[in-house]
Amino acid sequence: MIYLKLKSKGDAVAMLQELLNEFKYDLVVDGIFDTSTDAAVRDFQNKNQLVSDGEVYTKTWTKLINKAPVDISRMEEKFLREQDMIDLANELGIELAAVKAVNSVESSGRGFTIDGRTKILFEGHVFWKQLVARNINPEDFVKGNENVLYPKWTKKHYVGGKAEYDRLDKAIAISKSKDVAEAAYASASYGLFQIMGFHYKSLGFDDIIAFVGTMKENEGEHLRVFARFVKANNLVGFLKDHQWAEFALRYNGKGFKANKYDEKLEKAYQKYNA
Repeated sequence: MIYLKLKSKGDAVAMLQELLNEFKYDLVVDGIFDTSTDAAVRDFQNKNQLVSDGEVYTKTWTKLINKAPVDISRMEEKFLREQDMIDLANELGIELAAVKAVNSVESSGRGFTIDGRTKILFEGHVFWKQLVARNINPEDFVKGNENVLYPKWTKKHYVGGKAEYDRLDKAIAISKSKDVAEAAYASASYGLFQIMGFHYKSLGFDDIIAFVGTMKENEGEHLRVFARFVKANNLVGFLKDHQWAEFALRYNGKGFKANKYDEKLEKAYQKYNA
């Protein structure tokens, strides 16, 4: 079990936050062990006759998992397998180490929430654009929906975990229109590689609902959808030739250097190619 404490970061922290929220804490699931998470951990420990020190290790994990009012095995059943990555390497004609490097650096850690639903992140600025693209004026629906509909990107409305479905449902509910519902589904990112829904056509899906349905299956499907994305955007050659900066530029955008995605990909590739 992973040891966590104040200032820890990563998917293990996100899972900790999801589990704590099952006990009625109200944490943003962002993978950052901040003071709010620390306070929740200490309170949970105190209520469960543990040493209240804010440090999460064997005893606290055991209490959280055993007492959680949700069956986390639903998440486990959908995990990515070694064979999934071998199959993808063969399909793309690239090294298995390259596939593992991309999975290590570019994936979100898990493709599903602890209750077995596809991990999503709803983007209100994309929803705005998707409505406009369908000749719907978003300004008509802003009032009361400010946390799901806004013209410019911001992360202040992110809640993470399964609570993102509350935001998606709220977006769908602004109108009974089928176009609005489709715009809402297209405005979230989905799964292990957080592929945006509006890419569904370029990925070979007939409609957004077909895309969402596939992303509900398992992380193996998430990897295959990622492969479609890589092929549709002509990124295979960069992976084959280990051109990490070129791949990162096109996958992560111009800010890839600031986050050292190319360096992380190179380091991960060397690790898996050893």
